[in-house]
Amino acid sequence: MPRLLALAAALGLALSAGAQQDTKKDKKDTPPKKEQPKVVGPEPTAKAVHYGPHERQVLDFYQAKSDSPTPVVFAIHGGGWVNGSKDGYRGAAKRFNDAGISLVAINYRMVTEAAEKGIDPPVKWPLEDAARALQFVRSKAAEWNLDKKRIGATGGSAGACSSLYLLYHDDMADPKSSDPVARESTRLFCAAVDGAQTTLDPKVLTEWMPNYTYGGHAFAIVGPDGKRDAGYKTYLAKRDELLPKIKLYSPYHHVTKDDPPVGLFYSGVATVKKDGKDEKVASATVKGESKPDPTHAPLLGAILMEKLEAEGVEGIFVHPGRPHPKYKTSADYLIDRLKTK
Repeated sequence: MPRLLALAAALGLALSAGAQQDTKKDKKDTPPKKEQPKVVGPEPTAKAVHYGPHERQVLDFYQAKSDSPTPVVFAIHGGGWVNGSKDGYRGAAKRFNDAGISLVAINYRMVTEAAEKGIDPPVKWPLEDAARALQFVRSKAAEWNLDKKRIGATGGSAGACSSLYLLYHDDMADPKSSDPVARESTRLFCAAVDGAQTTLDPKVLTEWMPNYTYGGHAFAIVGPDGKRDAGYKTYLAKRDELLPKIKLYSPYHHVTKDDPPVGLFYSGVATVKKDGKDEKVASATVKGESKPDPTHAPLLGAILMEKLEAEGVEGIFVHPGRPHPKYKTSADYLIDRLKTK
């Protein structure tokens, strides 16, 4: 019996040691968790409010304190319509709120999920969501103390493209709808955007920037493994076939002389390479040159400004080679425009 007890004890120690080794091995093999970036800014007055049934059809509302209805900044996050979050605008909320302007930041359904569901074209979902969210905000004007006539949109990259789509599109309100939200207007007072894609027409884009590769994924054209830039040659080859849809969802093609003012802001690059030499940022707006970051190049703003000037629509175009004496950022523009009576 003592021998059995000794054997059992020895076996227990061995198992315990083995378990400890396995635990150490598991800890070693398990990659450390990445720390989530800290979101700095005020807590939303109303968080993750649904403007539609989908889990991504939600918005955050940051209310400015005021006895009278406040103007609104309507913020649409970037990320190529494939990622990103409304949380990125939490930091901006304080500045707008301090200026007496409320802020709404939205999430929306992505083109990747739209493509999986067979939506044609996939970009329809994020753009329709932007319009619906704007109508929803207007429907809450009395409850949230908002001036529904003074709403300015903002966003970066794809969020900027969505903002411009709203800015230039005819009003999508349906006055005969039984849904009170759908009866609200989608027209904006102004917009100020950063790094906006102003058109999705690959023919125009490659004429202005030969190395341009963005936009096919908006129409379900991607390369191997879903890489959106790798499918650009196919996108360009199908351009004529897709042109009616491209025109329907590109801000450029909706511009008319009665449209609101816009501020177009681009960071661009300090220098570009040409013939092996560095040239100053002025060449960032020279048509027909390859750019280090064509997806957000100032030439995109130049494309739209050409159209705005032809139609007589007000717009300012700011980039490192062309600073503005009054507006350093899109936020400067929005605060000034929304607060000026």
